[in-house]
Amino acid sequence: MKLTSMIAGGAFALALTGGAFAQTLITGADTEEILNVAKGYGAATLTTQSNGDPQITGKIDGIAYQVYFSNCTDNANCEDLNFYAGFLDLKPTLEVVNDWNFNKRFSRAYLDQDKDACVEMDVDLVAGVTPEYLDGQFNVWNLILTQFSEHVGYK
Repeated sequence: MKLTSMIAGGAFALALTGGAFAQTLITGADTEEILNVAKGYGAATLTTQSNGDPQITGKIDGIAYQVYFSNCTDNANCEDLNFYAGFLDLKPTLEVVNDWNFNKRFSRAYLDQDKDACVEMDVDLVAGVTPEYLDGQFNVWNLILTQFSEHVGYK
């Protein structure tokens, strides 16, 4: 009987503290919150893609980028974000791009159809993410932009 009371008391205490750890999660429906995080890293505006899905267009340290909201339902409730930067008329060799992909994590680089340098990163929002996690992902993107631009000779 004493053990049952202790277990029940422990479960009750755990239930009470569970609320203290509850946090609002950001999903692909929260375009304004995602835009606000982007603005913490530089200029950013919320626009719309040609298919009607949301898009953020921004600049970090003078480098233009886009965040495409993907896998959306009725141009909202998007499942993921695709961070993208293309460097028009910057044409590194395939070896330079392959070196990036071999030595770096969390992004992928490629040459587009015009042989311009591009870099991308994805963030899954299906189950939602904390504001701190999303800020961390924008920080990773900031590092990727800085390092990739140097790697391909942009800066």
